[in-house]
This record gives sequence, C-alpha cells and structure tokens, in this order.
Amino acid sequence: MPDDPSTYVRHREKGSRDVSYPPAPEALPVPVYDNHCHLEIADGDEGGLTLDEQLERALAVGIAGVVQAGGDIESSRWSAQAASAHPRVLAAVAIHPNEAPAYAAAGRLDEAIAVIDELAAQPRVRAIGETGLDFFRTGEDGIPAQMRSFEAHIALAKAHGIAMQIHDRDAHEAVLQTLERVGAPERTVFHCFSGDAEMARYAADRGYYLSFAGNVTFRNAQNLRDALAVAPPERILVETDAPFLTPTPFRGRPNAPYLVPVTVRFMAAELGVDLDELCAQLAANTLAVYGAFED
Repeated sequence: MPDDPSTYVRHREKGSRDVSYPPAPEALPVPVYDNHCHLEIADGDEGGLTLDEQLERALAVGIAGVVQAGGDIESSRWSAQAASAHPRVLAAVAIHPNEAPAYAAAGRLDEAIAVIDELAAQPRVRAIGETGLDFFRTGEDGIPAQMRSFEAHIALAKAHGIAMQIHDRDAHEAVLQTLERVGAPERTVFHCFSGDAEMARYAADRGYYLSFAGNVTFRNAQNLRDALAVAPPERILVETDAPFLTPTPFRGRPNAPYLVPVTVRFMAAELGVDLDELCAQLAANTLAVYGAFED
C-alpha cells in the first residue's frame, strides 16, 4: 500500500480503444456526488489522472465528492487511506465477489474479511462494498465462496452501522433472496443497478437504493431506463464506476467523476424533471446513505 494516496495501484488495459479523456461537460447547477468509483485504477492517456486531479476536475463541474470503492485488500486499504487524506472522498471497503473464490482457494478469505472489518471501523469508511454475487465471471465452483463472503460482508455492514454497496451481475434472484434470508443492512445500495422495472419496484419497496451509472445512456439498456422511470426519487443515486461505463457519446473512453453531469442530464431528460430538482434529490440521497463528506 503506497503512502501517497495519489499513487495508483494498478492500470486498466488500454487495448485499441481511444484512451483520451472526454471534454469536460457543463457544470451542474446544484452539486452532486459520485456514489461509486475506482480511482485507484489508472486509465487514459499519459498514465491517467492523479487523485488530486480527479477531484479538482470533478469539483469544477459540480461534483462535490466521491465514494471510492475497494474490491480486495489492497484497493480497500487504498480507499480508506484516500478518504482519510481528502475531505471530498469517502470510502467503501470489501472483497469483490469475483475475488472471493481466489482468497478462499488460498485459504485467506477469513483473513481478508478480517482486514475489511478492521478498515470498516475507520470514521471515513462509510460503506461495505463492493460485495455481492457475480454469476457472469465466476462459475458454479466459485459460488460457495461468493455466498460466504457476501453474507460475511452483510454482517459487517450491520455491525459497523454503515451502508452496503452491492455488486450484482447475472445474480438478481440470488442476491435478493440472500438479503431476505439474512436481512439487509439499513442502507443497502445496488451499485450500477442492472435490473429491470420489476426489480426496481421490488428493491425500492424494501428500502434499497438504486445507483445508476453511465450505462443507463447506452442504446441497448432500455431495462435500465425502465427501472429509472419507476424508481422513487428518494431511492435514486448516480455513479460513474470509473474508469468503466463511460456514458454515451463517450462510451469506451476513460471514465472519471467529472463526467457525472453527462449521466445526470440524461436522467433528468428521461424522467422529464427539472435538472436542479434532480441534482438536489441526488445530493440529499447520497448524504442520507453515507453521511456528511466534510467532518
């Protein structure tokens, strides 16, 4: 774990895609927050932006703060350290469901969860996340470890009285059944919500939050727009999942918190609501989930 939280721990593969950062959008009229991002992953031309540069670009367009999410021991420690060092950063810490089988195979899952427990006690760690289930990248042999990890993370969120950010990919029914069986934390967020309108209603009825990312703008994501349309305003959040899921028309290029306004304006247009009104609601929802950013 580097002492300087502006130092990234890994780089995103560039391949043949365009790695130039998109232009900055017009600033939002009311500041909002990026509910979920991975700023420890460097992307973009010239090695990506430093953490300070990410935060300054975001602030310039009306993004008042970010929730930096971990997915393994290293990135969770980085997230907690970044939050401790920056008043515009809060942290979420967890073992990602796709990492859980590898930790279990090495006999280290309990150790990893213990590290998350320790990190979760820090005052600027405000969520356990991202945790959950992923049946897309992990086969059946990895499901028991994912399930054990998910249930342990649920217990941690409850024990520390903080929110939980769920990663749910191709596992809707299993995630919802697990939450019903063991009981969800008081503030449960479906990060990068991937369900449909029916699931959105079900989740909202149980008090869960739905966080929409840039993929709500994708042409093939009508299910997400249908979910957005039925979600109660007080249960909606916005995120980047940066450096991934860059909104249209910049899909495939590096994503960053300063691009949140692109998604927020799209959401306002889809909902047919005033942009100021949506921004104020998104900000209020974020603070209700995670608490104040500046102590």
